[in-house]
Amino acid sequence: MKDQPSAPNVGLMHWLSVNDRGWRLFICFVCTFCLALFLHFREVRLEVLELNTAANRYIVAQTDFEFPDYESTIILKQQAMQDVGLLFQLDSRQIREESHELENTLIHTKDWHSAAPASTFEEMYKAIDEMESLLLEARFTDARTLQVIKELSLPDASYYEFIPEGPGLAHILPDEFWSIAALRIDQSDAFHPETIAYVVKMFQIQSWDLMQDTAQERFIRGAVSKTVPEKFTRVQAGTRLIEPGERIVSRHLTMMQAMKQAISDSRKVWELLPIVSSLLLALIFVAISGLYFHLSRQTFTRSLQQLSMVVCIVLLTLFFAKMTEYALIKSASPFFENVRYPIIAPFAASLICILLSPNIALFAATFISIILSVSLAVDHSRFLLLNLITSILVILFARHLRKRKEVFAIYFKAWLGSIPILFTFTLSEGHLGSLLFINDVAASFFFLMASSVLVVGLLPVLETIFHVLTDMTLMEYMDPCSPLLQKMAMEAPGTYQHCLVLANLAESCAVSIGANGLLCRVATLYHDIGKIPNPQFYSENQQSSVNIHQLLTPYESAQVIISHVSDGEELASQYHLPQSFIDVIRQHHGTTLVYYFYCKQLELKGNRKDDVDQSQFRYPGPKPRSKEAAIIMICDAVEAASRSWEDVSESTLLKMVDRLVSEKAEDGQFDECNITFEELSRVKAKLVKSLLLTHHIRVKYPQKV
Repeated sequence: MKDQPSAPNVGLMHWLSVNDRGWRLFICFVCTFCLALFLHFREVRLEVLELNTAANRYIVAQTDFEFPDYESTIILKQQAMQDVGLLFQLDSRQIREESHELENTLIHTKDWHSAAPASTFEEMYKAIDEMESLLLEARFTDARTLQVIKELSLPDASYYEFIPEGPGLAHILPDEFWSIAALRIDQSDAFHPETIAYVVKMFQIQSWDLMQDTAQERFIRGAVSKTVPEKFTRVQAGTRLIEPGERIVSRHLTMMQAMKQAISDSRKVWELLPIVSSLLLALIFVAISGLYFHLSRQTFTRSLQQLSMVVCIVLLTLFFAKMTEYALIKSASPFFENVRYPIIAPFAASLICILLSPNIALFAATFISIILSVSLAVDHSRFLLLNLITSILVILFARHLRKRKEVFAIYFKAWLGSIPILFTFTLSEGHLGSLLFINDVAASFFFLMASSVLVVGLLPVLETIFHVLTDMTLMEYMDPCSPLLQKMAMEAPGTYQHCLVLANLAESCAVSIGANGLLCRVATLYHDIGKIPNPQFYSENQQSSVNIHQLLTPYESAQVIISHVSDGEELASQYHLPQSFIDVIRQHHGTTLVYYFYCKQLELKGNRKDDVDQSQFRYPGPKPRSKEAAIIMICDAVEAASRSWEDVSESTLLKMVDRLVSEKAEDGQFDECNITFEELSRVKAKLVKSLLLTHHIRVKYPQKV
């Protein structure tokens, strides 16, 4: 027998499953985790300094740091290289000439036989070559330079201590050199001592020209320079690095780079406590946001769709912000190096405003601006102010956005609004204008226009993924050239005209109570598309005096009338209409009674109610679940009833509207939507006013004589 889950576990699973609570908690966890990563891995960006320009303010060390002091290092290297003296070498041409002359002497005279009787000509010839090589390699310098060469562990066998008395003079090399040369040749054991002594003597009696070996001097000095460690100078926090008006040199740039690295290292990114700190900070941000929306907009926190969409937009904004920061820090472009205040928050503000509401967008803009200002390597206060103000401007201009191309105009207006803010920043720096101000204006234009392009590109994607219907999409569905509206206009013209009239009524009523008037208008255009398959069964499309319902029983007629709801739902799915439209199609009659044919059926049954199944004459529903669906239901019933009235006056219309709305309310049709009695009163008043204008009496023109 399988183990049954424990009661607490069952209760937890039930609690998580209610209203997608588990998924909503998972989304909050993902948001917290990603936000913690964003807060934790922060870059350091200090003020941009341009070489050979004058500093406009104090710059103070923000932390203790050490920087490579290249100037001091160069001085130390120069001092070390002073220990390397001059290097001299023998004239290679003279060496070869003396060798050649000695070889000729061996060939043409036999004197060497008496000096070295044990030697052969071949042995003597090889000894001369060996001596020539040794002389070519020989270098002469002072004792201090020899000591430096030994300390560097460089090969020192060819170096000898000897300094010539003056340039341009022939020199007799010291006997010590020739003794060492003889010993080096003797080490090979290839020559008889008499041979070595004869060859050394023949070269020793010569006077030699010494030449300075500058290439070898540079090599040794370079080796000495490499042994000098890099000099680091320590700077304490609070030390003034740059004074106002001081000219920026490479030393200042090095100090700024070292300070940036020190600040980055001090964060200890991979240690436990900083990681916990970032997680807690992210959790605090998310918890405060959740509490705010729970207290002010519970419908948002309970909607998995809306919550997922906002989190997705926020994470996209953080991703773009991090990519922007990376580009600004790593880019070698002069334009990006001088970007001080990137504008990023309006991207999220405009998307949330268009897809959800201005109130949520305003909170999100504030939230994101604060997060970015404390996390990005920017001037925090000015970045926060600029991003927050431009976000507010975008929200104000995007509240009633109807066309996608208007997005560019909105961002252009926000850019114009950013210019005075940037100008105030310039004034606070002590001048009326500068190249940095021009660069800031150009950068703000670039970021805002780039955001507008991203918004236009991402809006259709987000609308599709999260099934959101924006005013821009509604405007596209309102186009009379759309295939479905054209089909209705051609095949059911009376229904099409009814929808047009009803659309105006529904929109004005929705606006009067703060509902979505555009959604009411556009959804009403499609609410009766189910009549297209059988238009002749509906009175507005019957042009002849013959009523087809005379050929049917009341039950059959009622089923045909009721079927336009299911037919409309099927047609809407076929043409891929938004879910909001499908909901209106299903709900605009709710579960009301097809009263005319129900009464006809009662007459056939002798008014015996028990013999008539009322449920067969009711629409399948569901009842209206939104204010917009309830408004369309009321307007549909009132507009249809008003067509049969000949005496149209304010009192008669008011009585009719009161009666119809009361009947719907008593039938429980408004039980599942959140419309109030006060809102119903305003809807009724607006309906009466609109119907009076629709049925106004025109002046009767006299006939032409």
